[in-house]
Amino acid sequence: MPEIVLMGHAGRIEAKYYHSKNLKAPLAIVLHPNPLQGGTMNNRVAVALYNTFVENGFSAIRFNFRGVGRSEGVYDKGEGELMDAAAVLDWIQSVNQGERPLWIAGFSFGALIGMQLLMRRPEIAGFVSVCPPANLYDFSFLAPCPVSGMIINGENDVICPLESVNKLVDKLNSQKGIKIDYRVIPDCDHSFKDHMDDLKACVTDHLNAKYLRRAANM
Repeated sequence: MPEIVLMGHAGRIEAKYYHSKNLKAPLAIVLHPNPLQGGTMNNRVAVALYNTFVENGFSAIRFNFRGVGRSEGVYDKGEGELMDAAAVLDWIQSVNQGERPLWIAGFSFGALIGMQLLMRRPEIAGFVSVCPPANLYDFSFLAPCPVSGMIINGENDVICPLESVNKLVDKLNSQKGIKIDYRVIPDCDHSFKDHMDDLKACVTDHLNAKYLRRAANM
C-alpha cells in the first residue's frame, strides 16, 4: 500500500492509499481514533477496516490527522480533524473521476468525525462507525441522518459502552427512511482483541448487502 502525502488546511497530510485496478471501483475513507489517546492510521482497527474495503474491491485511503506521524499541524479538538477528512475526501475524488459510491468508516473518535463529515458531504453513500463515542460527544447533529449505515460495538466495551451506543442506534432507527445495521460482537472489548476477524466479517457482510451484491447484478 503506497504511502502518499497530500495537502490539507494545516499542511501536509500523511496517508496510505490503495488504488483499485477497477476503473469504476467505489471509494472508502478510514478515520483513526483520538490522537490524544495514541490514535494513528496504523491503529489495528483502522487498518482492519482499510484492508476490508480493499479486499472487497474499493479504492481506499487511511491517513493521519493533523499532528500525528508526519501530518503537519496540531490537534484541534475535532474541528481541524474534520477539515483534514474533508481534504482527503476531495483528494480521493480528484484521482477517481466520475460518479461512484463513496463510503466513510471510522473507529471511536474517527467514527465521530466520519459522521460529522457525512452531514456535510451529500456524496457519501454509506458509513461504517465502529464504537462511536456517544457517551463522550453529542451526536444530535445527526438530525436527520442523511443515509443508512452500519454501527459495530463490542459487548464488553467500557470506553464506548453499549448503553450509550444503543441509545444512538435507537434514535437513528427512529428517523424516517434510516436503517442502521447494528452489530454487537459478543465477549469483545474496545480494542477488538481476538475479534478482528469478526469485525471484518461484519463489514464485509454489510458491504455485500448494501453495495457489492447490487453492483454485481448491474
